[in-house]
Amino acid sequence: MFQDVKLAIAPIGWTNDDMPELGGDITFEQCVSEMALAGFSGSEVGNKYPRNTTVLKKALSLRGLEIASAWFSAVLTSKPMEETTKAFIEHRDFLYEMGAKVIVVSEQGNSIQGQMNTALFESKPVFTDEEWKLLVKGLHLLGDLASEKGMKIVYHHHMGTGIQTIEEIDRLMAETDPAKVSLLYDTGHLVFSGEDYIQVLRKHIDRIYHVHLKDVRIDVVNKVREEKLSFLQAVKAGVFTVPGDGVIDFKPVFAALAAAGYKGWLVVEAEQDPAIANPLEYALKARAYIRETSGL
Repeated sequence: MFQDVKLAIAPIGWTNDDMPELGGDITFEQCVSEMALAGFSGSEVGNKYPRNTTVLKKALSLRGLEIASAWFSAVLTSKPMEETTKAFIEHRDFLYEMGAKVIVVSEQGNSIQGQMNTALFESKPVFTDEEWKLLVKGLHLLGDLASEKGMKIVYHHHMGTGIQTIEEIDRLMAETDPAKVSLLYDTGHLVFSGEDYIQVLRKHIDRIYHVHLKDVRIDVVNKVREEKLSFLQAVKAGVFTVPGDGVIDFKPVFAALAAAGYKGWLVVEAEQDPAIANPLEYALKARAYIRETSGL
Protein backbone atom coordinates (compact mmCIF):
# COMPACT_ATOMS: atom_id res chain seq x y z
CA MET A 1 0.00 0.00 0.00
CA PHE A 2 2.67 2.52 1.07
CA GLN A 3 6.03 3.24 -0.55
CA ASP A 4 8.80 5.36 0.98
CA VAL A 5 6.92 5.66 4.28
CA LYS A 6 8.58 5.16 7.64
CA LEU A 7 7.02 4.60 11.04
CA ALA A 8 8.03 6.56 14.15
CA ILE A 9 6.73 7.05 17.66
CA ALA A 10 7.01 10.15 19.83
CA PRO A 11 8.63 10.06 23.28
CA ILE A 12 5.65 11.92 24.76
CA GLY A 13 4.11 8.60 25.75
CA TRP A 14 7.12 7.98 27.99
CA THR A 15 7.93 11.47 29.27
CA ASN A 16 5.77 14.56 28.84
CA ASP A 17 7.39 17.88 27.87
CA ASP A 18 4.53 20.01 29.21
CA MET A 19 4.15 18.02 32.43
CA PRO A 20 7.62 16.63 33.34
CA GLU A 21 6.13 14.85 36.34
CA LEU A 22 4.54 12.40 33.90
CA GLY A 23 7.25 9.84 33.29
CA GLY A 24 9.75 11.77 35.36
CA ASP A 25 11.40 8.52 36.43
CA ILE A 26 11.73 7.13 32.88
CA THR A 27 15.18 7.55 31.33
CA PHE A 28 16.01 8.48 27.75
CA GLU A 29 17.66 5.08 27.32
CA GLN A 30 14.54 3.20 28.43
CA CYS A 31 12.41 5.31 26.10
CA VAL A 32 14.41 4.74 22.90
CA SER A 33 15.11 1.10 23.73
CA GLU A 34 11.39 0.39 24.08
CA MET A 35 10.63 2.27 20.84
CA ALA A 36 13.00 -0.04 19.00
CA LEU A 37 11.73 -3.11 20.83
CA ALA A 38 8.16 -2.27 19.76
CA GLY A 39 9.23 -2.21 16.11
CA PHE A 40 9.52 1.49 15.26
CA SER A 41 12.32 2.96 13.16
CA GLY A 42 12.03 6.62 14.10
CA SER A 43 11.41 9.05 16.93
CA GLU A 44 10.63 12.68 17.51
CA VAL A 45 12.66 14.56 20.13
CA GLY A 46 11.75 14.79 23.82
CA ASN A 47 13.02 16.84 26.73
CA LYS A 48 15.36 14.10 27.95
CA TYR A 49 17.09 13.60 24.60
CA PRO A 50 20.77 14.65 24.47
CA ARG A 51 21.23 17.87 22.48
CA ASN A 52 24.77 16.84 21.56
CA THR A 53 24.22 15.36 18.10
CA THR A 54 27.16 12.98 18.32
CA VAL A 55 25.85 11.48 21.56
CA LEU A 56 22.28 11.33 20.27
CA LYS A 57 23.26 9.78 16.92
CA LYS A 58 25.18 6.99 18.65
CA ALA A 59 22.35 6.18 21.06
CA LEU A 60 19.85 6.04 18.22
CA SER A 61 22.05 4.11 15.78
CA LEU A 62 22.63 1.40 18.39
CA ARG A 63 18.86 0.86 18.33
CA GLY A 64 18.23 1.35 14.61
CA LEU A 65 16.36 4.62 15.10
CA GLU A 66 16.31 7.95 13.24
CA ILE A 67 14.96 11.38 14.17
CA ALA A 68 11.79 12.17 12.21
CA SER A 69 11.32 15.73 13.45
CA ALA A 70 10.81 17.82 16.57
CA TRP A 71 8.33 20.40 17.84
CA PHE A 72 9.10 24.12 17.60
CA SER A 73 7.06 26.76 19.43
CA ALA A 74 6.70 29.95 17.39
CA VAL A 75 5.50 33.22 18.97
CA LEU A 76 5.00 35.20 15.77
CA THR A 77 1.70 36.77 16.84
CA SER A 78 2.77 37.91 20.32
CA LYS A 79 6.51 38.73 20.31
CA PRO A 80 9.03 40.34 17.96
CA MET A 81 9.75 38.08 14.99
CA GLU A 82 13.47 38.02 15.82
CA GLU A 83 12.76 35.96 18.97
CA THR A 84 11.20 33.21 16.88
CA THR A 85 13.69 33.29 14.02
CA LYS A 86 16.76 33.15 16.28
CA ALA A 87 15.44 30.11 18.17
CA PHE A 88 14.23 28.53 14.93
CA ILE A 89 17.64 28.65 13.27
CA GLU A 90 19.21 26.84 16.23
CA HIS A 91 16.41 24.25 16.17
CA ARG A 92 16.67 23.86 12.38
CA ASP A 93 20.42 23.30 12.51
CA PHE A 94 20.04 20.64 15.22
CA LEU A 95 17.43 18.75 13.21
CA TYR A 96 19.42 19.10 9.99
CA GLU A 97 22.44 17.57 11.71
CA MET A 98 20.19 14.70 12.85
CA GLY A 99 19.02 14.07 9.29
CA ALA A 100 15.41 15.26 9.66
CA LYS A 101 13.62 16.66 6.59
CA VAL A 102 10.71 18.44 8.27
CA ILE A 103 10.36 20.83 11.21
CA VAL A 104 7.13 20.80 13.23
CA VAL A 105 5.96 24.37 13.91
CA SER A 106 3.07 25.48 16.09
CA GLU A 107 2.13 29.10 16.85
CA GLN A 108 1.99 29.56 20.61
CA GLY A 109 1.00 33.22 20.69
CA ASN A 110 -1.95 33.44 23.14
CA SER A 111 -1.97 29.64 23.39
CA ILE A 112 -3.70 28.06 26.39
CA GLN A 113 -2.46 24.50 25.77
CA GLY A 114 0.08 24.75 28.59
CA GLN A 115 -2.23 26.35 31.17
CA MET A 116 -3.34 23.81 33.76
CA ASN A 117 -6.54 25.54 34.90
CA THR A 118 -7.80 27.31 31.75
CA ALA A 119 -10.95 25.78 30.26
CA LEU A 120 -10.01 24.44 26.82
CA PHE A 121 -13.16 24.98 24.78
CA GLU A 122 -14.27 28.19 26.49
CA SER A 123 -10.94 30.03 26.30
CA LYS A 124 -9.47 29.02 22.94
CA PRO A 125 -7.64 31.99 21.35
CA VAL A 126 -8.95 33.47 18.11
CA PHE A 127 -6.48 35.41 15.97
CA THR A 128 -7.31 38.93 14.83
CA ASP A 129 -6.73 39.87 11.19
CA GLU A 130 -3.53 41.63 12.26
CA GLU A 131 -2.32 38.50 14.05
CA TRP A 132 -3.11 36.45 10.94
CA LYS A 133 -0.90 38.78 8.90
CA LEU A 134 1.95 38.41 11.41
CA LEU A 135 1.53 34.63 11.42
CA VAL A 136 1.54 34.23 7.63
CA LYS A 137 4.51 36.59 7.18
CA GLY A 138 6.44 34.83 9.92
CA LEU A 139 5.69 31.33 8.64
CA HIS A 140 6.86 32.33 5.16
CA LEU A 141 10.14 33.49 6.70
CA LEU A 142 10.53 30.21 8.64
CA GLY A 143 9.78 28.31 5.45
CA ASP A 144 12.56 30.20 3.66
CA LEU A 145 14.97 29.49 6.52
CA ALA A 146 14.07 25.78 6.41
CA SER A 147 14.58 25.65 2.64
CA GLU A 148 18.14 26.91 3.09
CA LYS A 149 18.86 23.42 4.45
CA GLY A 150 16.58 21.60 2.02
CA MET A 151 13.93 21.20 4.74
CA LYS A 152 10.23 22.00 5.08
CA ILE A 153 8.14 23.40 7.91
CA VAL A 154 4.97 21.46 8.69
CA TYR A 155 2.34 23.42 10.62
CA HIS A 156 0.81 21.59 13.61
CA HIS A 157 -2.84 22.51 14.20
CA HIS A 158 -3.33 22.03 17.94
CA MET A 159 -5.95 22.18 20.66
CA GLY A 160 -5.89 25.40 22.66
CA THR A 161 -4.21 27.46 19.94
CA GLY A 162 -5.29 29.88 17.21
CA ILE A 163 -5.12 27.14 14.55
CA GLN A 164 -7.37 24.34 15.75
CA THR A 165 -10.59 24.18 13.71
CA ILE A 166 -11.28 23.27 10.08
CA GLU A 167 -11.99 26.93 9.32
CA GLU A 168 -8.67 28.00 10.79
CA ILE A 169 -6.73 25.28 8.97
CA ASP A 170 -8.50 26.22 5.72
CA ARG A 171 -7.58 29.88 6.16
CA LEU A 172 -3.96 29.03 6.99
CA MET A 173 -3.65 26.90 3.88
CA ALA A 174 -5.35 29.55 1.73
CA GLU A 175 -3.13 32.40 2.93
CA THR A 176 0.24 30.64 2.95
CA ASP A 177 2.48 29.75 0.03
CA PRO A 178 2.50 25.96 -0.57
CA ALA A 179 6.19 26.22 -1.47
CA LYS A 180 6.98 27.61 1.99
CA VAL A 181 4.40 26.14 4.42
CA SER A 182 3.17 22.55 4.60
CA LEU A 183 0.71 20.87 6.95
CA LEU A 184 1.13 18.37 9.75
CA TYR A 185 -2.03 16.25 9.84
CA ASP A 186 -3.00 15.13 13.36
CA THR A 187 -6.04 12.85 13.63
CA GLY A 188 -6.41 13.18 17.40
CA HIS A 189 -6.46 16.97 17.59
CA LEU A 190 -9.08 17.16 14.83
CA VAL A 191 -11.44 14.67 16.47
CA PHE A 192 -10.92 16.21 19.92
CA SER A 193 -11.86 19.59 18.45
CA GLY A 194 -15.01 18.12 16.94
CA GLU A 195 -13.82 18.36 13.33
CA ASP A 196 -14.22 15.94 10.40
CA TYR A 197 -10.76 14.42 10.22
CA ILE A 198 -11.36 12.83 6.82
CA GLN A 199 -12.59 16.10 5.31
CA VAL A 200 -9.37 17.86 6.35
CA LEU A 201 -7.28 15.01 4.97
CA ARG A 202 -8.99 14.98 1.58
CA LYS A 203 -9.08 18.77 1.22
CA HIS A 204 -5.43 19.40 2.08
CA ILE A 205 -3.73 16.13 1.16
CA ASP A 206 -1.41 17.88 -1.30
CA ARG A 207 -0.03 20.04 1.55
CA ILE A 208 0.49 17.21 4.09
CA TYR A 209 4.16 16.32 4.65
CA HIS A 210 4.02 14.88 8.18
CA VAL A 211 1.41 12.81 10.00
CA HIS A 212 0.69 12.30 13.69
CA LEU A 213 -1.36 9.19 14.42
CA LYS A 214 -3.30 9.80 17.62
CA ASP A 215 -6.53 8.20 18.80
CA VAL A 216 -9.17 9.69 21.12
CA ARG A 217 -11.30 8.43 23.99
CA ILE A 218 -14.62 10.15 23.31
CA ASP A 219 -15.91 9.73 26.87
CA VAL A 220 -13.00 11.85 28.06
CA VAL A 221 -13.69 14.47 25.34
CA ASN A 222 -17.25 14.72 26.67
CA LYS A 223 -15.95 15.03 30.23
CA VAL A 224 -13.61 17.87 29.16
CA ARG A 225 -16.52 19.77 27.62
CA GLU A 226 -18.91 19.15 30.49
CA GLU A 227 -16.47 19.90 33.30
CA LYS A 228 -14.66 22.74 31.47
CA LEU A 229 -11.26 21.06 31.82
CA SER A 230 -7.97 22.37 30.42
CA PHE A 231 -5.88 20.69 27.73
CA LEU A 232 -3.37 19.40 30.29
CA GLN A 233 -6.16 18.11 32.53
CA ALA A 234 -7.60 16.35 29.48
CA VAL A 235 -4.27 14.64 28.79
CA LYS A 236 -4.02 13.52 32.42
CA ALA A 237 -7.56 12.16 32.19
CA GLY A 238 -6.56 10.07 29.17
CA VAL A 239 -8.19 11.91 26.27
CA PHE A 240 -5.52 10.60 23.88
CA THR A 241 -4.42 7.05 23.19
CA VAL A 242 -2.64 5.09 20.47
CA PRO A 243 -4.28 4.11 17.15
CA GLY A 244 -6.68 1.22 17.56
CA ASP A 245 -7.50 2.01 21.19
CA GLY A 246 -10.03 4.82 20.69
CA VAL A 247 -12.89 5.88 18.40
CA ILE A 248 -10.97 6.84 15.24
CA ASP A 249 -11.09 4.61 12.18
CA PHE A 250 -7.63 4.85 10.62
CA LYS A 251 -8.32 2.63 7.59
CA PRO A 252 -9.59 5.53 5.41
CA VAL A 253 -6.66 7.66 6.60
CA PHE A 254 -4.11 5.09 5.47
CA ALA A 255 -6.00 4.45 2.23
CA ALA A 256 -6.19 8.15 1.32
CA LEU A 257 -2.53 8.80 2.15
CA ALA A 258 -1.39 5.77 0.17
CA ALA A 259 -3.57 6.67 -2.82
CA ALA A 260 -2.08 10.19 -2.81
CA GLY A 261 1.46 8.76 -2.81
CA TYR A 262 2.30 10.14 0.64
CA LYS A 263 6.01 9.89 1.42
CA GLY A 264 7.58 10.58 4.77
CA TRP A 265 6.89 9.69 8.38
CA LEU A 266 3.83 8.36 10.12
CA VAL A 267 4.34 9.17 13.80
CA VAL A 268 2.40 7.61 16.66
CA GLU A 269 2.04 10.51 19.06
CA ALA A 270 -0.29 9.79 21.96
CA GLU A 271 0.50 11.49 25.24
CA GLN A 272 -0.78 9.62 28.29
CA ASP A 273 0.24 9.19 31.90
CA PRO A 274 2.84 6.38 31.68
CA ALA A 275 1.98 5.30 35.22
CA ILE A 276 -1.49 4.39 33.89
CA ALA A 277 -0.74 3.51 30.26
CA ASN A 278 2.48 1.50 30.16
CA PRO A 279 4.46 3.02 27.26
CA LEU A 280 5.90 -0.23 25.91
CA GLU A 281 2.53 -1.99 26.10
CA TYR A 282 0.82 0.83 24.19
CA ALA A 283 3.65 1.12 21.67
CA LEU A 284 3.28 -2.59 20.90
CA LYS A 285 -0.50 -2.18 20.65
CA ALA A 286 -0.08 0.69 18.18
CA ARG A 287 2.48 -1.19 16.11
CA ALA A 288 0.23 -4.24 15.81
CA TYR A 289 -2.80 -2.14 14.80
CA ILE A 290 -0.85 -0.22 12.13
CA ARG A 291 0.51 -3.46 10.70
CA GLU A 292 -3.00 -4.95 10.51
CA THR A 293 -4.69 -1.89 8.98
CA SER A 294 -2.01 -0.43 6.70
CA GLY A 295 0.37 -3.29 5.93
CA LEU A 296 3.33 -1.32 7.22
